[in-house]
Amino acid sequence: MIGKLKGTVDAIGEAHAIIDVGGVGYEVQASARTLRALSLGHEVSLAIETHVREDAIRLFGFTSETERAWFRSLQTIQGVGSKVALAVLGTLGPQDLANAIALQNWAAVEQSPGVGKKLAQRIVAELKDKAPALTVGALAQHGKPAGTQPVAGEAAAEAISALTNLGYQPAQASQAVAVAVNELGEAVDTAKLIRRGLKELAR
Repeated sequence: MIGKLKGTVDAIGEAHAIIDVGGVGYEVQASARTLRALSLGHEVSLAIETHVREDAIRLFGFTSETERAWFRSLQTIQGVGSKVALAVLGTLGPQDLANAIALQNWAAVEQSPGVGKKLAQRIVAELKDKAPALTVGALAQHGKPAGTQPVAGEAAAEAISALTNLGYQPAQASQAVAVAVNELGEAVDTAKLIRRGLKELAR
């Protein structure tokens, strides 16, 4: 299985890119957000999810392990295949998606092409317990948000982790911190997020 590709961007299509690795061109499916981040002729390193079917092997590329983890989790929802998962990730970055799920903001998810109201509601409902672990685990592993994610993502992850260590459920902590980020803005630090999160949890 291919888990990572590092090479030169040879071509960019509507839903895929060709990555030249040592003279071999790999066709990689990717979200609109990921494709916008690529530049022809530039070197890129992508996390790869490999899907093997009887008639084809498909590669899906992501700018971070966090995005790949969301891609996998989204497909555990009934009605969400690879195409819809990429559409969601093309509309919402990993941190935006985590916030939408924590706040049960299905309307944000519904903005994705091919996602209706019922499916958006199912996504935020069924993933609410997974969102904190995905966000905190990935950010803690990599030290900071990848790509274009805001700095607030790292502070939010630290705040969620702190509240979880205090005994709150991950889903509760994630929702409280998401409310705090919405209220205090992207430039807020971890300590302020924790204090505001505790107020929210004390309600």
